[in-house]
Amino acid sequence: MKLAIVGYGKMGRMIGDLAPEYGFEVPARIDVGDEIAGAAGADVAIEFSAPDAVVSNVEKLAAMKIPVVVGTTGWLKHLPEVAKTIERSNGALLWSPNFSIGVNVFFRLVHEAAKMLAEEPAYGAWAWEIHHDTKKDAPSGTLLKLVEEMKAAGYQRAIDVSSSRAGRHPGTHEIGFDSAADTITLRHAARSREGFARGALKAAQWIVGKQGVFEFSEVLFTKR
Repeated sequence: MKLAIVGYGKMGRMIGDLAPEYGFEVPARIDVGDEIAGAAGADVAIEFSAPDAVVSNVEKLAAMKIPVVVGTTGWLKHLPEVAKTIERSNGALLWSPNFSIGVNVFFRLVHEAAKMLAEEPAYGAWAWEIHHDTKKDAPSGTLLKLVEEMKAAGYQRAIDVSSSRAGRHPGTHEIGFDSAADTITLRHAARSREGFARGALKAAQWIVGKQGVFEFSEVLFTKR
């Protein structure tokens, strides 16, 4: 299958390097300033660009009937608009705040912990993350998703949310519950970008031939 990579920074280059392992050739590598028309003829696109470019990129890819996997973060306020674009074009979009398989398992673990502690008022909660100093959004989309999972599980008390940006840290997310008696800490630490790249490629394999708007959790946890 032919893969177009939209956004050819560190993530884009890693995806390109790993793509042959997933059965892809990469005829189009589109970076900032390049015409997205270069993706024409691709079976699927993976988009890791910038938050302010996602809406336009998805619109153009949808017009070319190319399903797209979006790994860019910081754009989700535009998801309803993008979903309508996909619906009008009978296209396909798969998104996630984080394409790490481990993080998506972490989402579920945090959900279950929050559910079990929702009716235990002695336990307060915090959500914290750290990333490299070039990451543009803070809190990260992953941390916001974790907080959403906690609230969806029924944990309605205050959750202290904080972020750190320093050095070249690939990303750590931590959820904690604390009482006078004890502390529970759940943590996911990324070692490199490779997990994100492999997850995006797995998603790209899955979305070919589908229509609609999907999340990465459907790739991992839904039998189709």
